[in-house]
Amino acid sequence: MAEEVVPCNIRASVPLQVGDGMSDSGPPGVNVIDITFPVSRTIDVQEISFRNYYTAFLTVKIQQQQSTALKKNKTATWRTCIRNLNLMPNPHMEEGSQDYVSLYRQQMLCDADNVTSIRFILRQPSPVWLSFTLEELQVNPPRKQSPQKQFSWWLSHLPPKEELQNLHKGLPDPERVSSEVQQMWVLTEVMRSSQSTAAVGRFDVDGCYDINLLSYT
Repeated sequence: MAEEVVPCNIRASVPLQVGDGMSDSGPPGVNVIDITFPVSRTIDVQEISFRNYYTAFLTVKIQQQQSTALKKNKTATWRTCIRNLNLMPNPHMEEGSQDYVSLYRQQMLCDADNVTSIRFILRQPSPVWLSFTLEELQVNPPRKQSPQKQFSWWLSHLPPKEELQNLHKGLPDPERVSSEVQQMWVLTEVMRSSQSTAAVGRFDVDGCYDINLLSYT
């Protein structure tokens, strides 16, 4: 079954320069990507997937909408759900630089419900790579229950006794079937024991042959 993808707006990666940008000769080591969702809509995040592009460490923050005592007033707070996730074992080497990554709800440091926007903070301390970002970003909501899971749930909940009795209607009595099978087995054993084990001869009489019964060719 294909995954449902939440429609969203992905802003281009923005570099964050630390210090004086005019005097620093090296590229910035921090980039930020923001994801926003349609106005007046919040989502529950089940999975975030992407393809890495030379990002060494990743932190993910989510903005959640929370209702106050007054229903009309709603506040938005930022929370960190993924902190300093290592995407490249060695920032100076190629390993992990272009891997596909999925972040699941179970891995997150906080609940991911009522999310209005997501912020990705990318870090690459190595000056070897000229650029780094995340590609093919997707956000998936909780999955709908599949028919297979529904069937498993049905099996785990037995029907009432009355329904089980209805299922037995039209089937032969198991005790009667067992009795008939036992009788057939007894008859089979009796027939087997009554069979003669002596060899049946065609022309011999008391172990001898009558010459008149033999023919010559």
